[in-house]
Amino acid sequence: MANENIQPLESLKPMAGESASEDLDPARKDYLEGRKLHSQGEYAQAALAFHNALRGFEEQGDEQGVANAADRLGDACFARGEYAMAIANFRRAFAVCEKEDDSFSQLSLNKKMAAAYRQLGDREKALELLFDMLEHYRLTNNPKGAVEVLVVIAEIYAEQGDRVRAADAYRSVASIHARFKHARLAAEFNQQAEALEREA
Repeated sequence: MANENIQPLESLKPMAGESASEDLDPARKDYLEGRKLHSQGEYAQAALAFHNALRGFEEQGDEQGVANAADRLGDACFARGEYAMAIANFRRAFAVCEKEDDSFSQLSLNKKMAAAYRQLGDREKALELLFDMLEHYRLTNNPKGAVEVLVVIAEIYAEQGDRVRAADAYRSVASIHARFKHARLAAEFNQQAEALEREA
């Protein structure tokens, strides 16, 4: 005779101390394992875990999972100095974010891709992405983001030997700081601009 007070099986939760991760699908497990390995500096193993997660999310048709795994796989490749592979994975994540109209994730990926292009010595491609980011910060009225990007732009121009443009970028940074009454920082960036102009 059935007891009507028995709890249905699907309502049972893991016992205290039991890992809820047993309920996770393999792709999600691989993704979480990759994050753990990456945080421990185990970039080769992290890349393998993220690669497996990426394949699993693809099979499931989970676009968000694909974007997250591709982004993290790009991070692992970047940490290993595999910049071209990092860019390929960042682009994969970017395509999903573009489809989802997720401009803030696109911005983050652009920053990573610009850094990878810079490492590869493709400064023109890095600058192209940085100017896209600068426009985003202008449209969203984010002076802090604009300052960060302008500093990187100035550094790249200086690396190219274009001291005049580098000085212009530093002057733009100085004017943003001046507008917010950051007199010391404004003076520092103006001095950097003047030093570059003297070398030009």
